[in-house]
Amino acid sequence: MTEPLLMVRSLSKHFVSGNETVPVIDGLSFTLGQGQSMALTGRSGSGKSTLLNLLCGLELPDAGTITLHNQVFEAGDAAVRRKATAWPALRRQHIGVVFQEANLMPALSLLDNVRLRAQLAGRDPANSEDWLARLDIGELARRYPDQVSGGQRQRAALAMVFAMEPALILADEPTGSLDRHTADEVTRVLFDLQARHGCGLILATHDAELAAGCQQHLDLGHLTGV
Repeated sequence: MTEPLLMVRSLSKHFVSGNETVPVIDGLSFTLGQGQSMALTGRSGSGKSTLLNLLCGLELPDAGTITLHNQVFEAGDAAVRRKATAWPALRRQHIGVVFQEANLMPALSLLDNVRLRAQLAGRDPANSEDWLARLDIGELARRYPDQVSGGQRQRAALAMVFAMEPALILADEPTGSLDRHTADEVTRVLFDLQARHGCGLILATHDAELAAGCQQHLDLGHLTGV
């Protein structure tokens, strides 16, 4: 049997506000297989972005275990030590993150943004222009981020992610700043390329249509299971 890409067991995270401890994630467990997709839904403040941050090591859990790409991360002191080495390498080589606002470097062209992301992941940047063409913005390759629309920037951000050939894509409201037509186009491309290349996908969204395209659903507002 193939090992799951991602296993989360009894994951908990709280924040302190004044003298009050606020639990955000409490005892969460789920599994994501290779090539599967999952939608994180729930009201604002239910922990969607926090969970994505935990899954890429930008936040550390208070309790529980994350097993990703055959590496085990446990809460506690050991996790703090491992974060300094293992998490950055995973983010650079195996975890593609898509934000609501495209995280492009303004001083680089769209093409050079994609090339840089591929190189940082240790991949061949020769296909970078190809990725932009697959996302229907090949003719804009040499333009800078401030010379294209928001939807085109988000497509370039997707090209950056796919150019690194990730094992897992984490997307935080990837269409939240786009109009409906552009959001539908970006969604179509995201699911098409994710299915074609067999990487895992976890996306946080308020968009019911976007969530409907995923194979699994996790409502953090009600902690309904997967």
